[in-house]
Amino acid sequence: MAKNLFILNDAPYGTERSYNGLRLAGALARREGEEVRVFLMGDAASCARAGQKVPSGYYNLEVMLGSVARHGGQIGVCGTCMDARGLGDEGLAGTARRSTLDELTAWTQWAEKVLVY
Repeated sequence: MAKNLFILNDAPYGTERSYNGLRLAGALARREGEEVRVFLMGDAASCARAGQKVPSGYYNLEVMLGSVARHGGQIGVCGTCMDARGLGDEGLAGTARRSTLDELTAWTQWAEKVLVY
């Protein structure tokens, strides 16, 4: 099994960095023999906000995170970053959970590849 960690830092909308990171994470998660973990920190914590409404035909990062999770991926969100942005546990999409820098450290040690967006 290849072990892939994605660390996303950018806001969900406005740039396409988080979008592109999740595109690759989703593509890898769908492949046989790939394990994927995604850690959202900084402005990327908002990528996991539940109930995102976007214009028709526009990408939705909540949906993209759900696809990663449905294919066995894990989604962690920096708790400090959540607090700084007023995002409570109840505001997270069902596929994501509050996490910590200690868990990110453990995931980094676990990973064979770390990709930062």
